Amino acid sequence: MKPVVADELLGLDEYAELRPAHREAVIRHKAARRLAVGEKVTLLFEDHETLRFQIQEMCWIERIRDPAKVQAEIDVYNELMPAQNELTATLFIEITEAPEIRPELDRLIGIDEHVTLVLGQHDDEQLIPARFDRKQFQEDRISAVQYIRFRLDEAQVARFTDPAVPARVCIDHPNYRRQAPLPGPVRESLRQTLAGNPAPLLPPTPR
Repeated sequence: MKPVVADELLGLDEYAELRPAHREAVIRHKAARRLAVGEKVTLLFEDHETLRFQIQEMCWIERIRDPAKVQAEIDVYNELMPAQNELTATLFIEITEAPEIRPELDRLIGIDEHVTLVLGQHDDEQLIPARFDRKQFQEDRISAVQYIRFRLDEAQVARFTDPAVPARVCIDHPNYRRQAPLPGPVRESLRQTLAGNPAPLLPPTPR
C-alpha cells in the first residue's frame, strides 16, 4: 500500500470546510475495520485512509502549517502503513477505571508473544503471529496502545480472501485468553487492504 504523501493532504483552511464530512466518512470506514477481542482489547486495522485522516487531524489540532513539520507527521504515521501482503493494526488495551490501569497493564506484560491471526480450523489451522513494535516496550511495563503487524505469504493471502476459510484473532496470554472471529464486513475491508489501495474517502482538493 502506497505511503501518504504531502500532496494528498488538505491545507488547514480547505480541511476546515470538509472536516465534518470527512470525519463521518472515516467513522464509517473504521467501523468495518474494528475488532473487539474480549472486553479489554480492541484492534483497529489501519490503511491509507485511516492514516491519512490521522495526519490531517494532527495537523488540524496542532495547527501545523510548516511543510517540514507536516512531513514529520507523515513520516510517523507512514510507519504504520501495511506493506504488500500485510495487515497492520493499532491494538488498544481498554481499562476504564483509572486505579486499575497500571495493575491491569502489568498483568498483560508479555502480550506481544500471545496475539495471533488464525486461518482455518482444526488440523487445517495456520497461525500468523502478530509482530509488535519493539520501540514501544520497556522491560517491566507496556503501553495501553500497541502497533502490530501480521505478515502473510501468498498462500495465506489466498486463504484469507476465501470466505469459506474461517479467520479469527486469538490472544492466549495466561491472564487474558480471548478470541474473536472476523465478521464479514471486517474481513471484506481487510481483503481490500490486501488487494491494494482503497478509494479515497474524500478526494483531496488540488492546491
